[in-house]
Amino acid sequence: MRFIALVSGGKDSCYAMHLTALDGNELVGLANLKPEQSGETDSYMYQTVGQDAIDLYSEAMEVPLFQRTIKGRPLNQEMEYENCVDGDEVEDLYELLADIKKSVSYEAVSCGAIHSNYQRVRAENVCERLGVKLLSPLWGREQGSLLKEMIDSKIEAILIKVAAMGLDPSKHLGKTIAQMYDELCVLRDKFGINVCGEGGEYETLTLDCPLFKKRIIIDQQEIVQHGHTMDEFAPVAYIQPIKMSLNEKIIKNGNGKAS
Repeated sequence: MRFIALVSGGKDSCYAMHLTALDGNELVGLANLKPEQSGETDSYMYQTVGQDAIDLYSEAMEVPLFQRTIKGRPLNQEMEYENCVDGDEVEDLYELLADIKKSVSYEAVSCGAIHSNYQRVRAENVCERLGVKLLSPLWGREQGSLLKEMIDSKIEAILIKVAAMGLDPSKHLGKTIAQMYDELCVLRDKFGINVCGEGGEYETLTLDCPLFKKRIIIDQQEIVQHGHTMDEFAPVAYIQPIKMSLNEKIIKNGNGKAS
């Protein structure tokens, strides 16, 4: 099937896109909902930090990017989304995918949901209205093994936001998921956090994956404290990229030498 990948900049949507393509489906476009301003914006549906890198996704994969600014708010917070609500942020997703259909033919949409029924049922609602299939290859997976699988598949993603007990902005922001894997497992056992961060414990920015022909580089960044005070036990902060670029990927030949 020809599919559109919902991308947020994070590891889950990127890995879902990778698995969907690996299964023989054809990636024909990227769909992204962005906040009106750079930085962190409250949303129940969409990751809003790291949005400045999305344009580079399109260039890195040589795939068209379709974006829409988030206008709505999470008005309908029920677990089911049976009645469409004007002004709800879910309708931004519907309008984006409906607009894409006017110029690109596709039969499916990939989504990076793992255990969030809230997100999945809303994505399913939108896809049903558009007559396309929702593909959620990560759905229901055990998070520890899933994160290890992402790392082994060469997904390079860094922690771009932290918001959980045991995660320290000064120590953990900017570290890769490979560097953080053991520590995240420890925090899971100690505090019960979601290893993949689906509970909002942390968010990521994907810098490289098998579908990228070029690698994203953060050339300049700043650390932003979220809110007016730092929580003593679970401080919230994120990386705001200021300047980014793309670098050619180093490919090793059969002898292990770069070429």
